[in-house]
Amino acid sequence: MPRWLPRAMVLALALFACFQLGSWAFHQLIGLLINILIAFFLALAIEPAVGRMAARGMRRGLATFLVFFAVFIAAAGFVFLLGSMLAGQIVDMVEGFPKYLDSVIRWINDTFRTELSRVEIQDSLLRSDWLRKYVQNSASGVLDISATVLGGLFKLLTIFLFSFYFAADGPRLRRALCSVLPPAKQAEVLRAWEIAVDKTGGYLYSRGLMALISGVAHYILLEILGVPYAPALAVWVGLVSQFIPTIGTYLAGALPMLIAFTINPWYALWVLGFVVIYQQFENYVLQPKLTSKTVDIHPAVAFGSVIAGTALLGAVGALIAIPAVATLQAFLGAYVKRYAVTDDPRVHGHRRRGGGQALARLRGLLRGRDPREAGDDEDAASGTSGISGTDARP
Repeated sequence: MPRWLPRAMVLALALFACFQLGSWAFHQLIGLLINILIAFFLALAIEPAVGRMAARGMRRGLATFLVFFAVFIAAAGFVFLLGSMLAGQIVDMVEGFPKYLDSVIRWINDTFRTELSRVEIQDSLLRSDWLRKYVQNSASGVLDISATVLGGLFKLLTIFLFSFYFAADGPRLRRALCSVLPPAKQAEVLRAWEIAVDKTGGYLYSRGLMALISGVAHYILLEILGVPYAPALAVWVGLVSQFIPTIGTYLAGALPMLIAFTINPWYALWVLGFVVIYQQFENYVLQPKLTSKTVDIHPAVAFGSVIAGTALLGAVGALIAIPAVATLQAFLGAYVKRYAVTDDPRVHGHRRRGGGQALARLRGLLRGRDPREAGDDEDAASGTSGISGTDARP
């Protein structure tokens, strides 16, 4: 046995053990890493506001707290509006359920010549085995639901603490990061940090402004039509339509259409038409003006990045995909060397002149004909056969 073989085997086993240990630790900490990633992008989003308030003499900790407090108030207001709408709809459905059930029973009795009654149906449902099993399973699942809610609250608290630290101690964090890097690398890290702040903050602010405009426009329409819960529906349309690219407007418009359909089917058509028209106005007029200086990426790239982010990180990836891609695009744009584009018709989507003659000569070669005869046939077909350069002049 060679002398190096035992040491190589020990080294291979040690590397394998380290890899297994690192893989196990990564899978155990992946939830924490995702929360830190969310907190980092959230801190980048509020960094411009915190920076402006700190530049006016306010402490960064107090400025960060005020920004987070404003975000919390806005989120609580949205949840309250949406919850009140859903609660009202559920109450109306519960109160109207006996009438719906009586109409269904009446139709069944008239159609199938039966003698059903609502009291008998209610008694049979209350005494059924599947209802008893469902209640037992629901009772046993209360603990699971409670654990899920507590876990969600703990994740929100973790994200809040890390994002508060990243935003409040941003300069100290940048100094600590740059202190372990050479001067050339420090400039690159600070430049990447600045680009990430600009793109993330610009994306959220531009989307927030477009959400406000969209919400106001849809609120006016819903108020004119007399659709109930117009404020909550307007907030729903504004947020969902802007933070889900490309198809978000149509997904957001489905709920107002459904509520309007319960009032009058024609109102649903009015809402659908307004959603389609507003989407075109937003894509071709509003969005280019608001996002040209903040997040300028192609809609196809934005939609693909959202799909990729969803596949990797779920809903979190869908939210941070566009600012992450915009940051990467802006950072790499400074290092990609660009050249002047040649003045070729094919660049503009046109075929170059003479392409048809080359294709005809190629077909002639494949058929065993003289290439010059194939070119003459092409000239004859185009009406220029037998005309030389001097004969074509007047």
